[in-house]
Amino acid sequence: MPTNLPPEYHEAEKRYKESKDPKEKAKFLEELIGTIPKHKGTDKLRASLRQKLSRLKTAAQSKKGGSKQESLFHIEKEGDGRIVIVGCANVGKSSLVNLVTHANPEISDYPFSTWTPTPGMMDCDNIHLQIIDTPPINRDYIEPEFFDLVRTADLILLMIDLQDFPFQQLEISLKTLADHKIIPFRLKKQYPDKNIIPITTLIAVNKDDDHKSDEDYKALCELMEIELPSVPISAKSGRNIDALKQKIISELNVIRIYSKPPGKPPELGKPFVIKAGSNVEDFAVKVHHDFVEKLKTARVWGKGVHNGQMVGRDHTLFDGDIVELHI
Repeated sequence: MPTNLPPEYHEAEKRYKESKDPKEKAKFLEELIGTIPKHKGTDKLRASLRQKLSRLKTAAQSKKGGSKQESLFHIEKEGDGRIVIVGCANVGKSSLVNLVTHANPEISDYPFSTWTPTPGMMDCDNIHLQIIDTPPINRDYIEPEFFDLVRTADLILLMIDLQDFPFQQLEISLKTLADHKIIPFRLKKQYPDKNIIPITTLIAVNKDDDHKSDEDYKALCELMEIELPSVPISAKSGRNIDALKQKIISELNVIRIYSKPPGKPPELGKPFVIKAGSNVEDFAVKVHHDFVEKLKTARVWGKGVHNGQMVGRDHTLFDGDIVELHI
């Protein structure tokens, strides 16, 4: 064991060893890990303690739920799409989730303060997206179920810190995901393995806090060899967050379609979110499965039609269209 551990470590270790309750022990173990200096001499110690913490959290969850044990990484899907944020320690994942949702993940200056995934809901112009903060990617140890959660994403938001070796962070994150058969959709041709899972990936370059940082971002883009879309943001100040939301919608390739019941005004506050290029039949399925067989025709207000024009099942819809289904 390293000999240069601070006094705070030994105090936290004492509280951890004296505790008997799994939930309480997990809390003290988190404090204990937070006191450990980060350098090569402590890598094995931190990795070992993180594995212990994972087991304690699982035990605490099992005790809370009785005989039924459910993974902390199992999160029910909600909303119109799922965004899973991944990245190395201290890149700002929790700060971003805290900024764009009502969730309250733990935010800390020390690494590995996030140990379990935290979901929240983010609104993007009437498109409601589930966004999930996750534990940091690290080469020592990652819960296997972390990758199960990432595989459920409609979009991976890969965060890097512009001011702290961004190329290295990007390389570590992409390689770790690729080692578990998860790769950016745009790079799928580079991987002949048929078992890979390509997922739409967007890079959020955090800590682009001012115009001076914009020059750093520009240089990063010029030197980055991987052709993936990126957006410079500041999770601290909120800079470019609206641009990030719009880019997420663009990368998800979805549109908003508004339903209009016959003889009534359109329901403009509750759009149906479907893939771009979908037609009237696809929309009918989204509204109700029974509509597909009974659908006779539809009226559409929007792009490429005269307002209220009668169309068939195969008519292609566009973002913002209003559709009145007739059965």
